[in-house]
Amino acid sequence: MKTKLSLSLAGLALLAACQNKDKGHTANKEVRTEFFNKSGMDTTVNPGDNFFLYANGQWMKKTEIPKTERGWGSFYSLYDDNIKALNQILTDASKEDHTKGSLEQKVGDFYASGMDTLAIEKAGYTPLKPVLAKIDGLKDYKELINFIAEGYKDGNGDLLDFHVGADDKISSKNAVNFSQSGITLPERSYYFNNDAQTKNIRAEFLKYITQLFVLTGAKKEDAAKYADNVLKLETSIANSHSTPVELRDPQKNYNKYYLADFQKLTPDIDWKSVLGKLEIKTDTILVGQPKYYQALNNLFKTVPIETWKEKLKFDAISSSANALSKDFRAARFDFFGKTINGLKEPKERWKTIVGSTDQNLGELLGQLYVKEHFTPEAKKRMLEMVDNLQKVYRSRIEKLDWMSPATKQKAIEKLNAFIKKIGYPDKWKKYDDVEIAKNSYFANIQSAEKHTYKEMVGKMGKPVDKTEWDMTPPTVNAYYNPSINEIVFPAGILQFPFFDFGADNAINYGAIGAVIGHEMTHGFDDQGRQYDKDGNLKDWWTAADAVKFNDKAKKVADLYNSFTLLDNQHVNGQLTLGENLADIGGLAIAYEAFKLTPDGKSDKKIDGFTPDQRFFLSFAQVWRIKSRDESMRVRLKTDPHSPEMFRVNGPVYSMEAFYKAFNIPATAKMYVAPANRVGVW
Repeated sequence: MKTKLSLSLAGLALLAACQNKDKGHTANKEVRTEFFNKSGMDTTVNPGDNFFLYANGQWMKKTEIPKTERGWGSFYSLYDDNIKALNQILTDASKEDHTKGSLEQKVGDFYASGMDTLAIEKAGYTPLKPVLAKIDGLKDYKELINFIAEGYKDGNGDLLDFHVGADDKISSKNAVNFSQSGITLPERSYYFNNDAQTKNIRAEFLKYITQLFVLTGAKKEDAAKYADNVLKLETSIANSHSTPVELRDPQKNYNKYYLADFQKLTPDIDWKSVLGKLEIKTDTILVGQPKYYQALNNLFKTVPIETWKEKLKFDAISSSANALSKDFRAARFDFFGKTINGLKEPKERWKTIVGSTDQNLGELLGQLYVKEHFTPEAKKRMLEMVDNLQKVYRSRIEKLDWMSPATKQKAIEKLNAFIKKIGYPDKWKKYDDVEIAKNSYFANIQSAEKHTYKEMVGKMGKPVDKTEWDMTPPTVNAYYNPSINEIVFPAGILQFPFFDFGADNAINYGAIGAVIGHEMTHGFDDQGRQYDKDGNLKDWWTAADAVKFNDKAKKVADLYNSFTLLDNQHVNGQLTLGENLADIGGLAIAYEAFKLTPDGKSDKKIDGFTPDQRFFLSFAQVWRIKSRDESMRVRLKTDPHSPEMFRVNGPVYSMEAFYKAFNIPATAKMYVAPANRVGVW
């Protein structure tokens, strides 16, 4: 399964920081000293014993995670600032009458409909009744498959997880790629592990399913039976799933079939009919995890139709719960919010609806956001930093002592071919077919989902559009896309603590510089390195160089496997390998680029710290994040990003410059001898 390789944790970008509002929008600000928050440090900790705690220890001790959040810190606080800015835009838009069809009308009315809780309460689950009635009418598995496929056009599809995007091996061509799906819990092990915490999650999952059925009119005893059936069915489905580590292998998850050949593997799924209902015309398909579809083929026949109907009803209710009345929203929060992630309270309604507007009408809202919150000067400065790091990266590749000239040349060609996207798209998506009204939140979401689906399937038969963005402008995140060979930095992340015009170079290069280097290094991590300069999954390495890379990468995985937290749970070094390589490489490249600036050549102290010390402290401050234990347990199983402490300590203890900056002796607890330090780039 191909994934975008990003900076963030899972989904929502998370970092930690001070609240310096409205900085960084003019190029003429004087350098200020408050860009590193000294009060968050714990100077009783030796920087050589645990640099993360040295830089952030007091903040970690004193910070309380808001009841509505999985954690708190830099990503969270910046995301919160952006949400407030977006809310002001949407509140203003929703109060005025705008020309029907204008972007202000659409985002304003969408927001107003989500905030109209009286209408939503009055509707209850009425918007779902037509779908539930259709499910009730299904008579056999063939009708079931037809219903599943037809539903995608209306935002009601299920089980056939797919997307239309670049073919990994013919990156200029769009293809349809089917992936595993069908389970509700975070990943397959939640259905099979028998530790107390996992068993409790399954027990709460049964309660959640039961409650949703009761809310739609079922008797409690019947609802409990339905829940048991759904869990058993999902357990059978989960048995066919690849693990999170297996999903990171792009070659293993690239399986191209002529339709007729895949039909033989799954004889009871009429793929020609399915694709017709999906409005996709093709004679070949990509299947990330064929084992899932083979299992689905067998389960369609062997599991009673009534059980399948219960599964489809549950999926429909659960996926729509946040757009329904309060009792449905509360049930979903109790399970996913409290049980899975340890939240204490749901988010304020306005924050939820701002997020929903961004999700459904992102490039309409994004146009209003960048008009007010992102300047051409910021974009120009960011591009200069990207270009600086790119030059440094080239120099580092040329100096590698383990790579042959032939592979170096290919690597430099790929580096030079990076597509750089900063702030917002050069051309905005259109939402002309999306109908938005102030009085129907559920219908507005459906209209947006229909548009998104139509836009996606409309790519079939057309060249890949390399100008398209996969994140909206206000997003606090960044990503590398291997099939486009692009690095992307939305406007939302280009603010303090990542980036600020008023900050010295040590602060900016330690923060956004490391982010830039991180995304660049994704092009050369254990996944990204398998794609060539044009984004094709193609081996461009000599055999000897590939062996050397894998040997170095294994040392990185082994190091992170040794890191533990909570009740002695280990980081999964294989799951997090790509992100760890990107963190290590990104920081090293950012530091070298920083040393080329005037600040990097100076010894002038600010707040008692040398420029080199401020560089590393800025990097550590970016990862000043505190997470709930429940959320961290999920992340350790599913998130390709390491916990924040190790995103700091792993890279810094592999850099000689760090040891020199803080005069760290060989007797320090986390000292690593030069011969044992890890890294590739």
